[in-house]
Amino acid sequence: MRTLLAEDDAELGSYVRRSLSVEGYDIDLLATGDEALTAALSGDHELIILDRMLPGRDGLAILKELRTKGLATPVILLTAMGSVEDRVEGLRSGADDYLVKPFAIVELLARIDNIFRRSAQPAAAMELVVGDLRLDLLHRKAQRAGQEIELQTREFLLLKHFMERPGQVQTRMVLLEAVWGLTFDPRTSVVETHVSRLRNKIDKPFGEPYLTTLHGVGYVLKP
Repeated sequence: MRTLLAEDDAELGSYVRRSLSVEGYDIDLLATGDEALTAALSGDHELIILDRMLPGRDGLAILKELRTKGLATPVILLTAMGSVEDRVEGLRSGADDYLVKPFAIVELLARIDNIFRRSAQPAAAMELVVGDLRLDLLHRKAQRAGQEIELQTREFLLLKHFMERPGQVQTRMVLLEAVWGLTFDPRTSVVETHVSRLRNKIDKPFGEPYLTTLHGVGYVLKP
């Protein structure tokens, strides 16, 4: 798997590159934010691992620009900034996971496996359909009533989770773990905010609501 690793600590960068190379990863190691952004925008990588504090453009700024430009490549943020607020900020900016330094390589490998396990789909199931709502998993595109709907990365993952479970109630904690990879409650409105944004895109323009809030319980998607 071709992987972009942006890390300005030469010793740590070399260690991670060696360790991942042994596991079969093809690593491009870069040390500055500007180099990392240029390489990431090429679209040549299947995975991006970003140090949050890089010379020049920092990892968070790179991540935001990648998502703004529609690049959906999985991104793991590495950082010494380990507060709940820092982790939530990284995840809300579009990171697929957030690993605090110091970390063990086995944990990094486990988190990579988890990202691709979540996104893996059988070849015969590359489109999800609920009523007149369609989600193209291969091209990450959504449509309702034939009208294309533009989704940000977290909105896509959230909709995918709901459409894989039509009619099933999804609690806040289930969504935090499935979409944000969090096994704790960050005590923020991240789920509520993203559900509201998603509802504004898939329901509001079409009149008939599919995504329903069950107060005190969770959310359910059904036509």
